[in-house]
Amino acid sequence: MSILHTPGSLGTWVKMPTIESVQILAHAGFDFVVIDQEHAPIDVRTAYQLINTATAEGLLALVRVEELRPSTIQRILDAGAGGVLIPHIDTPEQAELAVRAVRFPPMGTRGAGGTSRAGRWGTLPTAEYLASGNEAALCIPQLESGLAIENVEKIAATDGVDALFVGVADLSMDMGTTPGDPEVVRLYLHALDVAHQAGKPCGFASGTAAGARAALDQGFDFVMASSDTAMLVTQALDTARTVKQLQA
Repeated sequence: MSILHTPGSLGTWVKMPTIESVQILAHAGFDFVVIDQEHAPIDVRTAYQLINTATAEGLLALVRVEELRPSTIQRILDAGAGGVLIPHIDTPEQAELAVRAVRFPPMGTRGAGGTSRAGRWGTLPTAEYLASGNEAALCIPQLESGLAIENVEKIAATDGVDALFVGVADLSMDMGTTPGDPEVVRLYLHALDVAHQAGKPCGFASGTAAGARAALDQGFDFVMASSDTAMLVTQALDTARTVKQLQA
């Protein structure tokens, strides 16, 4: 059972291609990080370095891949990631493809790479390496559209899906409204309820600490609060404004 099953698990997005971000987040008390390949300039080599750093610092290292591409998912998992978030999963068929990309045969199509970091460079017994993919690696579809919420029962019921994550920003844009719209709230709370009925944790992201706290109070199991870049921007703006006001 992963940290995502622990109520109140706190993570954030890592968008800067530097290990110092991950180290700071670990020392600050975060439980996990999501290395963002979808919206940040992070290639596989850099993701590998960030995964290593997070693991060494005791953080669960997840990676949000660019898209549902089995070859990328395989390389990220063999780099040692604890799991993947896969954007824009709208149908149970896509959810099944995501699961198959994460799991080894006969459950999936992932190729064996036991001489990778995930296989401890070939020193991990084959059975343990295969278990790392078929049992430990997390497959987390992102629900980011009205169609995804419409299909949430079937997606949540897909064998091999470990958790769900609701992408509220994209969901609200898909609906032509804002994240605070009552209909958006109704839909993401419905997804949360369905996930729990299926016995699976459900995650939420917010740009603010208050928003992340509110999501936990609503019953979400794990949250991503802000990002490394956003936290730097917030503190930088506050520091510059404060000092310049003092100078005035």
